[in-house]
Amino acid sequence: MIETLHKAEVLTQALPYIKEYHGKTVVIKYGGSAMQEDALKRMIITDLVLMRFVGINPVVVHGGGPEISRFMEAMGKQVEFVDGLRVTDEETMELVEMVLVGKINKEIVSLLNSHGNLAVGLSGADAQLLVARKIGDPDLGYVGEVEKVNTKILIDLISEGFIPVIATVGVGTDNKSYNINADKAAGEIAAALDADKIIFLTDVDGLYRDFGETSRQLIPELTLRDADKMLADKMIGEGMIPKVEGCVTAIRSGVKRAHILNGTINHALLLEIFTDEGVGTMIGA
Repeated sequence: MIETLHKAEVLTQALPYIKEYHGKTVVIKYGGSAMQEDALKRMIITDLVLMRFVGINPVVVHGGGPEISRFMEAMGKQVEFVDGLRVTDEETMELVEMVLVGKINKEIVSLLNSHGNLAVGLSGADAQLLVARKIGDPDLGYVGEVEKVNTKILIDLISEGFIPVIATVGVGTDNKSYNINADKAAGEIAAALDADKIIFLTDVDGLYRDFGETSRQLIPELTLRDADKMLADKMIGEGMIPKVEGCVTAIRSGVKRAHILNGTINHALLLEIFTDEGVGTMIGA
């Protein structure tokens, strides 16, 4: 009986947040261990489904760097990065599409659809969702950044009650495919959709002061100005830079809040959306 009452209490506490976010769009950048470990994968999928059934419109953006690297190594290809971006020759680009679009995207969609007719998988090439321009460094090969997000297909899917699941392969005006950093793409998508918030799921609890020191302290909240300064002063670990840049892009374009969460925490998404305390680091205007 006590356990039942506790469940009822939890639901009651969540009610104001359900009302606040009903009908709102939330972009979730899905990555890290939460995308690789089966138990965490099932937990995130359950959170996304619950969000959809209480009237929130989740849009999922995913990468798949570790899996791409594993496939490259299995094929005897060298994995190489320049300033955190994967060197992507023509053969690697084909592999990136195979892994992101043909494997990971379909798996996420399949898991969501095991709960009902809920999800549709997309790549940036579908309806020219992500128009890409090539990054200037010739050594990077087929690496691009988002030039334009054509949101019509996303808006249509959301209005029909579907969860769009987006693999971040873009298409250039030259009709070639480009590998786009998923964190930066998520920020551009959130901005284009005028989303209410964007959430980055990663493997750490958020942003820290004194990054890498034993005394480091989690930063629960930052302003846009704070985030800009931390980027300019190189106070952010290399792996977190694209996430913070994605947050900044979204906030600067009108998204109200951006969050960086540890996706390995049980039900981190629900804790962030449906509780007072939340988790991780929030960046706001």
